[in-house]
Amino acid sequence: MSACKRLLSVLRHRGASSVIRKVTTWSPVGAAFNAKQQKRLELFEKNVGLFGVPELSSPDGFAVVQDRALRETEQLVEKVCRSSPGAVTVKTFDQLSDTLCKVADLADFVKVAHPDPAYRDAAEKTCIQIGTMVEKLNTNVDLCRSLKNLLDSKDVMNSLDPETRRVAELFMFDFEISGIHLNEKKRKEAVNLNVRLLDLNNEFLYGSHTPNKIERQALPDHIQHHFSKDSRYIHVGGFHADASEDLVREVAYKIFLYPNANLMNTLEQLLVCRNQLAKLVGYDSYGHRALKGTMAKSPEAVMNFLQLLTDKLSDKTAQDFTMMKDMKTKLNPKNADLMPWDHPYFSAVLRAERFNIEPSLYSPYFSLGACMEGLNSLFTELYGVSLMAEHPSAGEVWNDDVRKLAVVHETEGLLGYIYCDFFQRPDKPHQDCHFTIRGGRQLESGQYQLPVVVLMLSLPQPSKSAPTLLTPGMLENLFHEMGHAMHSMLGRTRYQHVTGTRCATDFAEVPSILMEYFATDYRVVNQFARHYKTGQPLPKTMVTRLCESKKVCGSADTQLQVFYAALDQVYHGTPQNRSTTDILKELQQKFYGLPYIPNTAWQLRFSHLIGYGAKYYSYLMSRAVASMVWKQCFLKDPLNRDMGERYRREMLAHGGAKEPMLMVEGMLQRSPSIEDFVDALVSDLNPDFETFIMDSEG
Repeated sequence: MSACKRLLSVLRHRGASSVIRKVTTWSPVGAAFNAKQQKRLELFEKNVGLFGVPELSSPDGFAVVQDRALRETEQLVEKVCRSSPGAVTVKTFDQLSDTLCKVADLADFVKVAHPDPAYRDAAEKTCIQIGTMVEKLNTNVDLCRSLKNLLDSKDVMNSLDPETRRVAELFMFDFEISGIHLNEKKRKEAVNLNVRLLDLNNEFLYGSHTPNKIERQALPDHIQHHFSKDSRYIHVGGFHADASEDLVREVAYKIFLYPNANLMNTLEQLLVCRNQLAKLVGYDSYGHRALKGTMAKSPEAVMNFLQLLTDKLSDKTAQDFTMMKDMKTKLNPKNADLMPWDHPYFSAVLRAERFNIEPSLYSPYFSLGACMEGLNSLFTELYGVSLMAEHPSAGEVWNDDVRKLAVVHETEGLLGYIYCDFFQRPDKPHQDCHFTIRGGRQLESGQYQLPVVVLMLSLPQPSKSAPTLLTPGMLENLFHEMGHAMHSMLGRTRYQHVTGTRCATDFAEVPSILMEYFATDYRVVNQFARHYKTGQPLPKTMVTRLCESKKVCGSADTQLQVFYAALDQVYHGTPQNRSTTDILKELQQKFYGLPYIPNTAWQLRFSHLIGYGAKYYSYLMSRAVASMVWKQCFLKDPLNRDMGERYRREMLAHGGAKEPMLMVEGMLQRSPSIEDFVDALVSDLNPDFETFIMDSEG
């Protein structure tokens, strides 16, 4: 899987697969989610295969679609190598990328999500086979030369449209970071480094999620029931941040973060290898390589952003820590010092005390069907788009609980499909996520290849007496993931290489975070939030309290993310003659404030170093952009169709086919600075006392 990411960014954001084109009967979206899916008899229905790929009616079909893709890949390589430089070069490269994605990314999804081990195993084997092909393409000098000939032909390049030129440059960038442009000796060195990094990435990911253990007699008997255990050991696999007893949180923190010498060595080797590879292919550091093409553009800009944000938040952060310390003193006067394991717990205590945000009070108003109708209404208002439930054919989905949505525009027609795998089940991954199953692209026939995505959540099943009821956090996650989905649906790029979420990491989260603002605006929520029994609307004061509660200790929460982002940057900057722990101690003091605890190594649990190496700052920067778009364009009227159309035209339509900052400038109609981003984040944390008082009095 990881190998695929290095050539042509084939797997840049998980994509692939064919899907059923036949449109069956559509029905309203809300009813499809408020009751258990009725399992129908499929004895006489033809099994159409997963996502409508006929071969995937059984696990053996993976070998068939894989072999076909590999044959097509070889033919496309021959075609591009013998073609004269021109637009056909880019089109063929994109077709090559699409051919691999249609198998590799579908397999990547199936290997983690399918309940049948036979399907998962077959998908895993296909990922390996496609990865092997990608390794061959990574070292295909003729393939690279065909693209370089195009880029070196200035007259030809000038004749191409901007999107085609940008996609050509992106393909070449993917080649360059793999080292294919180097001489044979250095190219072999780059390949070896890449192979080594695959192993190190897997080792670190595995180790970062592996629990630590301690002998049972080392812990007091009265707290042992908080942890899993066997006859000899206590196993600690997390922070137990919500435990009310201070000792439980402290013990969990110290044991879970206790240094592992082998894993420490893995991390240090990983950082060395990344730096060596970046230097080999011509960059000052791994950070410089990772940030090319992003909104931030350079490590220097990221650190400037993080430092400025720290400076602007310093007073608010200090106030937050003082509030937490006062609360700890009140609850435990004998042990009042504020420690790192206290932050999440006392933040939650303060929120609950001030605003009484009890999820069970909100859930009856947020039935899943009502929330889906709310999303449907919002998208209709903003984009002229409707979500329509469509019953999947036999064999099309991997579980009976999966719902299929057709996304239909009022004038453009069918835009694509969203498969909603929303409900908990045994062995299902628990993270909420968005998978691009197939990217959109313009076909030679003139038709458009419709995008297909999967949204995966972990919601409770409906019962006989009640539909699935969402907490405020679940509602926000639903809107967030649907933001990713609509980014995929509303994009109409010519090339699948840059479709939808296949864009710069620090831009990819903007549409999803923007949806969180809609999810907490009363004018939007009031459109759908009704008590599932009485039909009463959710009181406005409850929405206001929910919004204001998020600002409690918000500065400290943001500062913690700044610390993580700074650590990520320094680790991937110029190598230092210090241990990763010494670097962490210094940055924790500079960018966070709560003390470093001896004999801990938080960096060994920082699994985001693998997928977000040098780009962990992206969430903060995306939130800043989303905040600016919300305040300038939607705060006055969140259902404004003109703004919705502008948002689609300027930001959603382009995927990665346009420089991310140009899309932001087009939406805001100005060029925002780093200071503007920082001010947007800081202003989000200001309490809205006037609104809260008015609502309370009302």
